[in-house]
Amino acid sequence: MNALRVRIDPKDFIAEAGTAFSLKSRPTRLDMFADKRAARDLIRFEAKQIEGLSHALYGEAAQSLLIVLQGMDTSGKDGTTSAIFSRTPPLNIKVAAFKKPTPKELAHDYLWRVHNVCPGKGEVTVFNRSHYEDVLVVKVRSFAPADAIERRYGEINSFEKHLVDNGTTILKFMLNISHEVQGTRLRERLVERHKFWKFNPGDLDDRKLWPDFMDAYETMVERTSTDFAPWYVIPSDHRATRGAIVSSIVRQTLQKINPQYPEAKYKPEDFPDI
Repeated sequence: MNALRVRIDPKDFIAEAGTAFSLKSRPTRLDMFADKRAARDLIRFEAKQIEGLSHALYGEAAQSLLIVLQGMDTSGKDGTTSAIFSRTPPLNIKVAAFKKPTPKELAHDYLWRVHNVCPGKGEVTVFNRSHYEDVLVVKVRSFAPADAIERRYGEINSFEKHLVDNGTTILKFMLNISHEVQGTRLRERLVERHKFWKFNPGDLDDRKLWPDFMDAYETMVERTSTDFAPWYVIPSDHRATRGAIVSSIVRQTLQKINPQYPEAKYKPEDFPDI
C-alpha cells in the first residue's frame, strides 16, 4: 500500500458497547484526505482487496458477512455499496432493500423478512436500510406501541447474536449526515436528470421530524452497539470520504475473517487427458 495513503483505524468510528452515545459528539464531516482524488484513490485500493477477499469467502463457503447501512435519506447507502464492491463480481454479493412492509410481511413478526434474506455461507449481503427501521421510523411515527418498540432493542441484539454464533460477521454503519447537506442533496434530485427518480415528496415529511429521528438514532446506537456487532458512525457529508472509510473497514474485517480457499480435491495427474 502506498505510504501516502491515509490509514483508517476502525476504532476511531466505533460506538463502544455499553456506553452513553451522543450524535452531537460525532462529526458529519471529516477532512482526513488532501483532496477528493486521494479519497477515491483509497477507495480503488480497498475495492481491489475486497474483490479477492470476497472471492475467497465464496470459495471457502464456511463464513458469511452482513453489512448494515442505516441512515437518513440521501446519506449515501447506494453510493457506499457501489464504492465497496466497485471491483467485485456479483457472484456472492447480494443487496436487500427494506421498504414499507408488504401485507405478507406484516402477517409475520418484524424480523421474519430480515432473517429471510440474511447471507448464507460464502455470501456477503448488504442491507440498504434494515431491521432498524423498526426502532426508527416505526418509533418516530408511532406505527407500533411504545412498549413493543422498547422490547425490540433486546430482540434485535439476540437476533444478531444468533447470526454471529452461526458464522456471520456483522458490520453496522450509521451514515451520519448533516441536516444542511441533506437539504442540498434533496435539491439535487429535483434538478439532476439522473436523480429525478430518487425524489419522493414523502422524504420531506421525515425531514421535518429531523430532531425526533436524531433522538431515535442515538437510542438505537446506544442500545444495540454490542461487542459482537458494534455500530460504526461514519461522517457522510463528503461522499468520497464516506466511501473510503467504509471500504477500509470492510476490507480490514474481511482480512480478520481470513477466508481460505479449500485444498484441492484432485491432482493434475488424475486427469491425464487434459
